[in-house]
Amino acid sequence: MGEAAAPTVASRLFRILEAFSPERPSLTLSAISRHSGLALTTTHRLVGELTGWGALERAADGRYRIGLRIYELAALTPRGTFLREVAMPFLGDLYEATRQNVQLGVLDGDEVVYVERISGREAVPVVSRPGGRLPLHATGVGLVLLAHADPEQQEAVLAKPLKRFTERTIADARQLRGVLADVRRQGFAISDRQIELTTLSVAAPVHDDSDEVVAALSIVVPAERTDPMALVPAVRAAARGLSRALGSPNAQALPPTAHLERP
Repeated sequence: MGEAAAPTVASRLFRILEAFSPERPSLTLSAISRHSGLALTTTHRLVGELTGWGALERAADGRYRIGLRIYELAALTPRGTFLREVAMPFLGDLYEATRQNVQLGVLDGDEVVYVERISGREAVPVVSRPGGRLPLHATGVGLVLLAHADPEQQEAVLAKPLKRFTERTIADARQLRGVLADVRRQGFAISDRQIELTTLSVAAPVHDDSDEVVAALSIVVPAERTDPMALVPAVRAAARGLSRALGSPNAQALPPTAHLERP
């Protein structure tokens, strides 16, 4: 057997950036070395280069954070930026009607990436955040995206162990397969207390000008004393309005967006 290839400079840089997370937004140099698995001398050199370029920033206390240069590059992502700009009026209308968490997500591998979220003081706390990731099988947005993904991608997700977050998480592949069929047939998904026992979400697909599902829109509300079916028309209407704005042929022929009166 041949020797494993030595890590490239690029892979080392990626490992340094991956050391940061929502739980670790700022790190000392030694902590970056530890989490990246790189020698301290190597870490010191590469962190210096990343800081000089703007990918990292060094605070007065000597700790490092992700720099604005990364944000500038992320803002160029066409899937996220364009979708966010077009989606904001529809997300805003749904938020104004409910004062709960309204979010937009896209598919990336076997996860959903949240590209936007509108929330407020009255909204139930949630774990999702813009730029954050969650598993497809345990979220409303994820179920919609997975239901409309390529069959090969669906099978890849179904073949893996499904992480259980609560006792209500869909962790059985056969059950998940049935849920995905329901989502395709009904045109929406309800994820009931799968991530947290305090919340449920209602999600619907967003179609582009070729009628492909390119995103999913959802609302996350308190699980207690909430009838998710009462939210389905408004969520589907918002997703349909966004699809129409993206040029979806089928959405163009559908009736105007319905309204949800705020309680």
